[in-house]
Amino acid sequence: MKPLFILLIITIISGCQPANDAAAPVTGAERTADYLPLLEGKRVAIAANQTTIVGNTHLVDTLLAAGVDVRAIFAPEHGFREMAGAGDPITGGIDEITGVKIISLYGSKFKPVPEDLQDIDVVIFDIQDVGMRFYTYISTMHYVMEACAENGIKCIIFDRPNPNGFMIDGPVREPGFESFVGKHPVPVSHGMTIGEYALMVNGEGWLAGGVKADLEVIKCLNYTHATLYDLPIPPSPNLPNQNSVYLYPSICFFEGTNVSLGRGTDFPFQVFGAPEFEGIYTFSFTPVSRPAAGNPPHRDVTCYGVDLRDATAKGLVPTGKLDLSRVIEAYNAYPDKSRFFRGYFDTLAGTRKLREQIEAGMSAEEIRESWQPGVEEFKILRAKYLLYP
Repeated sequence: MKPLFILLIITIISGCQPANDAAAPVTGAERTADYLPLLEGKRVAIAANQTTIVGNTHLVDTLLAAGVDVRAIFAPEHGFREMAGAGDPITGGIDEITGVKIISLYGSKFKPVPEDLQDIDVVIFDIQDVGMRFYTYISTMHYVMEACAENGIKCIIFDRPNPNGFMIDGPVREPGFESFVGKHPVPVSHGMTIGEYALMVNGEGWLAGGVKADLEVIKCLNYTHATLYDLPIPPSPNLPNQNSVYLYPSICFFEGTNVSLGRGTDFPFQVFGAPEFEGIYTFSFTPVSRPAAGNPPHRDVTCYGVDLRDATAKGLVPTGKLDLSRVIEAYNAYPDKSRFFRGYFDTLAGTRKLREQIEAGMSAEEIRESWQPGVEEFKILRAKYLLYP
């Protein structure tokens, strides 16, 4: 790619970027002038999904228009341009729009293999996260960084704001509870952008064997951890709006119980309920099979519970802390306590203590107080990698 052509493309694309002011955070992907020169003459792969945009254009399309040699696309959970359901395996193939090959990192493997990287010089990671340990995009980022480190390939993170970046809370994942929804020893809500998180994973030697990636972060502009950032595109099919994104940190624990979070309705992660609550709650909903929720909990059965669709409007969210009151309320109301929790609850929590504390009748504040020493220790670690005030 000729230098003059790069400058021309930068000028064209930059003219479409949001205004550079305090009210408009600028993502790393929108800072074309900072990264297009880094990609000149390079063979590029990109970990991306439907949130990977520059203005109204997908980053892959933007890079190809700028003459960047994009050789491969790595697709995380939920897929590349489409949005598959939670846990659904993603298949590889060819992107119908660009003809670039798609390699799935959520199916038969989570990590790029050497063959996937044999003609690659740079891997870009640009996926919108929501700031929770159990949201799987940071685990995909871990494996992309690890593969880059092991194969001598540069990794560039295009940073994006964390819509829950003001919250650092929850139990720290304990040893023995490692999983794809709990890759690292951090609290449930870590309060970091993906760029900051990548620096921590690299700096703390959390990649296999302590390998270190050749890592660079293209920072956001006009962003602080106090910024309330409305996501322009849903980050996954069952977080359809900002209300669900704000509720997600606290009510995702219901995924490890026999209570539905409204998967298979028009308002997932904005309600909770179960058939067993009939006569206890008056609000009801019925999950059905949908493209992003093929077999939701309690499919085709009426659930009774609580409607949280107005939580943001009422000022219940966002807050700076996890709210366990709803899980505790539901546990106390559930007729057969022995059937309330499933094994996945401990995996989400990263510890068995949270379940045991709820079963013992501890209050939400008592439980939160118990994990504060771990949170405070994490804050000291986190501070070393922060890029924004």
